[in-house]
Formats: sequence, C-alpha cells, structure tokens
Amino acid sequence: MFETREGETLLAADPAKLRPDGHVVFIGRIVSPWASRGDCPKNMRAAREAGKGATVLIDEPYRPGLQSLERASHVVILSWLHHAPRNLIVQKPRHAAEPKGVFSLRSPARPNPVGLHAAKLVGLDVEAGRIGIDAIDVLDGTPIIDIKPYYASTDAFPEATIAGRGEK
Repeated sequence: MFETREGETLLAADPAKLRPDGHVVFIGRIVSPWASRGDCPKNMRAAREAGKGATVLIDEPYRPGLQSLERASHVVILSWLHHAPRNLIVQKPRHAAEPKGVFSLRSPARPNPVGLHAAKLVGLDVEAGRIGIDAIDVLDGTPIIDIKPYYASTDAFPEATIAGRGEK
C-alpha cells in the first residue's frame, strides 16, 4: 500500500480487484537497466539523458507481427505498469501546488496503468523477438501490451501545449 498526500482521492473500488471486462494479453517484456523505482527515470526525456538503451523481448507467438517493423525509425510501445496503484483518481504531484485528476497527468498511477513510450528503433531481430530501443522509462520486466510504428505525419502536433507549464 502507498501513502496518499493531502488533497488526493482514492476510488471506492480498486480496479485491480474488479472483474476484467477486456482480455488484454501481454506480448512480451522490457529488458531495462532500471531495477528500482528510485533509479527509474521519470519520463522518456530523462531516460534518453541517462544514455542507456533497452530491449523489448516479444514472446514467440507474437514475433511474426514484427515483420516489416524495420521500416519505422521510431516505435510507440504500450506497457502495463504493473507496480502502479490503480485506485488513485486525484493526485497531488510533488511539483504541483494543487491536486489534479489522473487523466490530466502522465503518472503511472491510474485505473488502467498503461504506459506510452515513443522510442527510437535501434535494432530488430524478428526471429529472436528482440527490439532494440534508444531508451525506456520503466522497470526491468515491465509487460508489453502493444507496439506500433510512430508516424511523425499523424502522431506529432508541433503546436501542442500544456497550460501553465510553458511546454511545447
């Protein structure tokens, strides 16, 4: 169990204990240099700055799905953040003055702890199910639920901002 901060709200029912209504399967796992939460970078920018690559290992039945992935320079990886709490619906980030709803944050704590990671493809071995990527911001052993090619023409919004953060 984790401690809540002032202003945070928990859901009445923990989604991890509810009957699932989908049949998500894990297709592989991340091999990451990060063994503990304290060592793991907060985001992909910090992961890249750490200068440590990672590997996505795809389970044998799903390896044919890697065919032609080498055409992509970058990939989007959807992971299952299996160590994250699932019942925290309003959070008070350490850096924020006020609590925020989980859907306005990139925090791993959420009803369905799906991680979203855009990474540079640095190697691919379809037979072995190995995808080399430039960086990752998840713990070693994190399950993978999907991989998609990143399309700059449709996935990037250069004008996108987050109010109050001065980010682009």
